[in-house]
Amino acid sequence: MNATSSITGELADLLTAMRTNRDNLRHTARGLSDEQASMRTTVSALTLGGLIKHLAHGERQWMDFAVGGPATMFSGSKPWSEWDEADYARYNDGFQLIPGETLAGALAEYEETARHTDELAARLDLNAAHPLPEAPWFAPGGSWSVRMVLLHLISETAQHAGHADILREALDGQKTMA
Repeated sequence: MNATSSITGELADLLTAMRTNRDNLRHTARGLSDEQASMRTTVSALTLGGLIKHLAHGERQWMDFAVGGPATMFSGSKPWSEWDEADYARYNDGFQLIPGETLAGALAEYEETARHTDELAARLDLNAAHPLPEAPWFAPGGSWSVRMVLLHLISETAQHAGHADILREALDGQKTMA
């Protein structure tokens, strides 16, 4: 029995929605080679492997925020307003499999991130809130609760699972979510 199997109510619903979206995304990548997972199949720079890698990274960052607020969200990096070209290059590497990375590795990292998120969510108060980090895409003085973080992750995962479905269909005609 895992740590989240006895959860009921609102949190159970949130985690179920999150798992469903994660499963849709993973299903989209089923049977692909590393080369296929790294291919751009649209005018976008997005790849299937890159989406999985991006979602794992983003989910970890938002759960860091849920636990410790904005100071922990980007631990180990400078504020975005101080980024240079090398920082942007590292950020862009988060949207693709770079040499030495594999689809299996990205999926394993995503699975570990999902497990960690589910365990953290089981321990956190959905009403606990932190101020949002200063960024042009957030209203000044705003804050998000743990509940809002989970809703954001559900939304992001669903949106990117849809992107992945388009990328996969353009790759080999496989329709994964219909």
